[in-house]
Amino acid sequence: MILINNPNTLSDTLATLPDSPGVYQYFDENDTIIYVGKAKSLKKRVAQYFNKDVSGKTKVLVSKISYLKTIVVNTELDALLLENILIKQHRPKYNIMLKDDKTYPWLCIKNEPFPRIFITRTKIDDGSEYFGPYASVRTVRILLDVISKAYRLRNCRHNLTPENIAKAKFKLCLQYHIHKCSGPCCNLQDADDYALSIRQVRNIVMGNISSVIKDFEKEMHACAASLEFEKAQVVKEKIDLLRAYQSKSTIVGNSLKNINVFSITSNEGVAYVNFMKIVEGAIVNVYTVEISKQMNESDDYVLMYAVSDILNLNDCHDTKVEVIVPFMPSIQTDGVKFTVPRSGDKKKLLELSERNLKFYLLEKEKKLELVDPDRHVNRILATMKHDLRMSELPHRIECFDNSNLQGTEAVGAMSCFINCAPAKKEYRHFNIKTVVGPDDFASMEEVIFRRYRRVLDEGTEMPQLIVVDGGKGQLSSALKSLEKLGLRGKVTIIGIAKKLEEIYFPGDDIPLFLNKNSETLRVIQQLRDEAHRFGITHHRNKRSKKMLKR
Repeated sequence: MILINNPNTLSDTLATLPDSPGVYQYFDENDTIIYVGKAKSLKKRVAQYFNKDVSGKTKVLVSKISYLKTIVVNTELDALLLENILIKQHRPKYNIMLKDDKTYPWLCIKNEPFPRIFITRTKIDDGSEYFGPYASVRTVRILLDVISKAYRLRNCRHNLTPENIAKAKFKLCLQYHIHKCSGPCCNLQDADDYALSIRQVRNIVMGNISSVIKDFEKEMHACAASLEFEKAQVVKEKIDLLRAYQSKSTIVGNSLKNINVFSITSNEGVAYVNFMKIVEGAIVNVYTVEISKQMNESDDYVLMYAVSDILNLNDCHDTKVEVIVPFMPSIQTDGVKFTVPRSGDKKKLLELSERNLKFYLLEKEKKLELVDPDRHVNRILATMKHDLRMSELPHRIECFDNSNLQGTEAVGAMSCFINCAPAKKEYRHFNIKTVVGPDDFASMEEVIFRRYRRVLDEGTEMPQLIVVDGGKGQLSSALKSLEKLGLRGKVTIIGIAKKLEEIYFPGDDIPLFLNKNSETLRVIQQLRDEAHRFGITHHRNKRSKKMLKR
């Protein structure tokens, strides 16, 4: 839930919204949904309602809003479909005059002998299979056209029972003569062969259409080779539509009746559980709860606690409740069927729940940063202090790198981060004066000595951490200079080797390997890259000036 009734914090609150496709729901002070909308970018779309130049109707709507909830989905199309479902379910006051009662089309495989495949806007609970919904009828028709070309299935309404076929009640129609039907009504195609075609069609409808695309590509090239370019263009358009085909929604599936989806993430003190409730294939509720851990409870324990509590809260007292979870709980519960999906629509729903959980945490983190801007920085500094075995927080970090061209025009460069952010006014470059030839170790020794001799002479701020671009050799050279200046042991210094990104400490032959996703390693890499960029730029400028003098 995002409160937006405080004009003083409105802009900061809107900044926490995800820049992703989704659906937003506006609630009034009575917790009633008054408007549902879709967005390609939730952040940009919701912000538009609070501009000064909006229409009068929008101003009235905005005046009634107390808070909003968002549901993140994978695509804008999914947002469109979910919006339609929520509007029909809740009938929000400000949607009624703006939305028609159009129902999105489905593709039906009829439950009958020799099943027909057709488009419908009405779902009947007769055992038939429904795929969709689809946002575009044209896309469904293209898909049906693909099916009719690949498989000669009937489209008549005859009751093709074995008894009726045996009595020869039917005659071959035009569809058979134009090769769009195999004539099962006259026993020219048996039930097993027809069922095989239906199974293959089902795979295509579910997205396995690569083989069909390959066939169309062959047809397109054949048409082009015979100079039938108009035909080739028609086939190409079908290929493009199939490749762009994304109309099967991850929001709704006919086979997903009543399902509850849970995902979880946690740290040492708090666990976060996202819950999605699916009724008749539609998402009807999504929210995330925070659970405080008292004794560092396991995710398994917390998930079971959340499942029990949330199912009771949502009155899920069916004889058999299906619950989708990211891992199988160690304790099974009577009346609850746990499923850990590996693929298919259930897997997509679990991924959608995990995505909503991810954006909830990002939103929470952004809010905390707005309230306490230094919190994020202090956390990273504390992490670096721990990872690098430091005695104080590295508020100021300086990193050194050297550049030369076959031993000529040697230069050194220093980048500087203050509170994990580049302080470009503090960057320095050095022209190597005492080293002849390509001696990186001696160059590093000179640069470190000159830099900190000046810091001591001028009484400027000493860094808490010095980073040397290189391994043990460069680090040893830097230590010689610090020792000459009486600074060894008074400031933390490390080396980072580029090959495996290992961290070297003075007097320790065994390097430290940080996790590739570590914030500490990320900051050090940014420092190193900045020093390299700054040094290369100075080196190029120096070479250019020398070329001009010649």
